[in-house]
Amino acid sequence: MRLIAAFFALLMSAGVAFAQTSAPDGWVIKTSPHSVDDTVEKLTTAIEKAGATVFAVVDHSGGAANVGLELAPTKLVIFGNPKIGTPIMQGNIHAGIDLPVRILVFEDQRETRIGYLKPSALKARYQIAGADASLDRMTGALDKLTDAARK
Repeated sequence: MRLIAAFFALLMSAGVAFAQTSAPDGWVIKTSPHSVDDTVEKLTTAIEKAGATVFAVVDHSGGAANVGLELAPTKLVIFGNPKIGTPIMQGNIHAGIDLPVRILVFEDQRETRIGYLKPSALKARYQIAGADASLDRMTGALDKLTDAARK
């Protein structure tokens, strides 16, 4: 057991990033070697190249600063593709509260993190039937897009 722990500690110190095991239920959280701003730039570029639409980038930390409060660098990227999202909403219109998709890019303990809700969590939350192909496409897209933001 110690050997396995030492191996993973060595990989982490070498800069190998893993999804965080302490993520909230239903979340995927990855580490980026870039700043929050650079990660968001890479993410939005990847989203646009994939043919999806970036609807907004919300600067939570900037908003906090505007009212005299401090918040670690934190930005929310809101984007979507109706070809994927519409079948999910046809399965249960209430899923529209969680669509378009959102990815949170934030600084935590001096590291940049990329977090998003797993599409399987949406399926469970809204008991969506008949949209498995769209949910699978969304799962793959989120994984690829967040990996592209970390390169």
